[in-house]
Amino acid sequence: VLALLDTETTCRVVEGEHGLMRAAQAPRYLIDTSTGDPDAIVALGERLAARGTRLVDATLSGSSAQIAARTAVVMVGARPEDYAACSDLLDALGDRVFHVGGPGAGTKAKLATNVMVGLNRAALAEGLALARTLGLDLQAFLQLAKATPAYSAAMDIKGERMVAGRYDPPDSRVRQHLKDVDIILGHAAAAGQPLPLSQAHRALLAAAVAAGDGELDNAAIFRRYESP
Repeated sequence: VLALLDTETTCRVVEGEHGLMRAAQAPRYLIDTSTGDPDAIVALGERLAARGTRLVDATLSGSSAQIAARTAVVMVGARPEDYAACSDLLDALGDRVFHVGGPGAGTKAKLATNVMVGLNRAALAEGLALARTLGLDLQAFLQLAKATPAYSAAMDIKGERMVAGRYDPPDSRVRQHLKDVDIILGHAAAAGQPLPLSQAHRALLAAAVAAGDGELDNAAIFRRYESP
């Protein structure tokens, strides 16, 4: 079971000079929980299948704390028979497991959900920034917002961090999400799919990284709304 930063790292760990495929007995299955490039994941799976190893991409939607508590969502891309063979391990990763298609589908689903997760965080930051500018108490406003149609899980997961300015230690990092958004925008551009909100979100994330916030929790996007 692999949990690495990106697909390039996954390929080195699996196929590199001292990689897993150099072992005397190659693994029958590799479960990759990393968020990476779906095309590269599919290509890696094809190379491994030719050598008798099946790749199962099982991306996780949720923070580190949610993953530790097994409340994250597991999105699996695999052949049905490989999904069935690994089901016990997949069930151990989270209590909600979805088989969303063939190899690479788990990674594609993670990227699509990351669009919505990231934009929910950005919308929360922008709403809190306006509330602060208007002179509202942020803690009280956050509780109010949770009771309105504006509610999203981002309020529960990141709202308190934003209000308190508590970004370290991180559950998930600004730099990691910028990496994901770059992959998302690259695939969208190749398909001719406009994603204007994600373009604006990328600019916020890139500004955060440029300001030295890349290793902070991604709730630190709220810092982009501070007065100069």
